[in-house]
Amino acid sequence: METLGIIEKIKIEDKEFKAKVDTGADSSSIDLVAASKLNLGPITGFKEIFSANGKSLRPTIRAKLNVRGKTIRTTFTVMPRSKLKYKVLLGRKTLKRLGFLIDPAKK
Repeated sequence: METLGIIEKIKIEDKEFKAKVDTGADSSSIDLVAASKLNLGPITGFKEIFSANGKSLRPTIRAKLNVRGKTIRTTFTVMPRSKLKYKVLLGRKTLKRLGFLIDPAKK
């Protein structure tokens, strides 16, 4: 089984990003501006998210995700991530579907 590090090159709808792999997050997330530039949508629902900042209701979209040659359609919450280093976060549900092991020491 292949192993991912905490930062991985990925593609969403054939656009390359560096994503943070976060086993502490349940859901995957994409930056609002990036989602808009890729014309992702429509909004498929809303998800209540619990974070250190409290809880919030975020819109969700579905998109094609490719990680190391494995491609799936998955759900992302959409939020402003402009102040964050990585525009995409991969959460546990997506990581489980992809079937990779995670090694936080791997660069």
